[in-house]
Amino acid sequence: MGKLDDKVAIITGAGSGMGRAMAILFAKEGAKVVVADINKERADNVVAEIDADGGTAMSILSNVAVEADIQNLVDSTVKNYGTLDILVNNAGIMDSFIPAGAVTDELWDKVFAINVTGPMRAIRKALPIFTTKKSGVIINIASAGGLLGSRAGAAYTSSKHAVVGLTKNVGFQYATLGVRCNAIAPGAVETNIGETIFSPHEFGMERAMAGINLNPRVGSSEDIAHIALFLATDDSNFINGTVITADAGWTAY
Repeated sequence: MGKLDDKVAIITGAGSGMGRAMAILFAKEGAKVVVADINKERADNVVAEIDADGGTAMSILSNVAVEADIQNLVDSTVKNYGTLDILVNNAGIMDSFIPAGAVTDELWDKVFAINVTGPMRAIRKALPIFTTKKSGVIINIASAGGLLGSRAGAAYTSSKHAVVGLTKNVGFQYATLGVRCNAIAPGAVETNIGETIFSPHEFGMERAMAGINLNPRVGSSEDIAHIALFLATDDSNFINGTVITADAGWTAY
């Protein structure tokens, strides 16, 4: 028996990094997994890994910044698997450490579209399903940058603070309707999100990296996936509307 037998899970940004690790782990625990990613080839590769291991998964091309893609993602999931039980808002981008004095409207809007508006729209789409059956789990991937002031640039930091606020709002307001909404705030984790960093701002990066020498260690995608699994199961049924910091103690200093 798996911990997620008969559950259906959507994971955005699941073509690589933490999302991939979650998809593989959730499938091993019995979930039917929808691997959503803006890179279809990567998503298909993850599905192939899951299939080879005897799991059940499908891939859907999805740009979380596009409302129509969110609608299609959830509708296709329900059409293929009958329902939705777990929504993991994992897709995100960095901001090249651009400080407030140099941030452009274009960068600000792009970071918020992917890191905040996408999760909001996915939650909005999933909530009617969850409240109808009085059961559903939402897991948002925030960041240590959503708890502290200078782990990235102005846009990323603000966007992840917004994700924390959204998590707490949804968690409390829908708690009596069978919905739990929590976030994970990873510290430094080995993923490919660095691919979204272009020409890092020298001043912004220097300020953002000021405390990096205090970081006890860098985590793996699997470290975060196991926390997501815990939040997705009834083992965490009393945890709602909060953020689990996963950073080996970095922010405890």
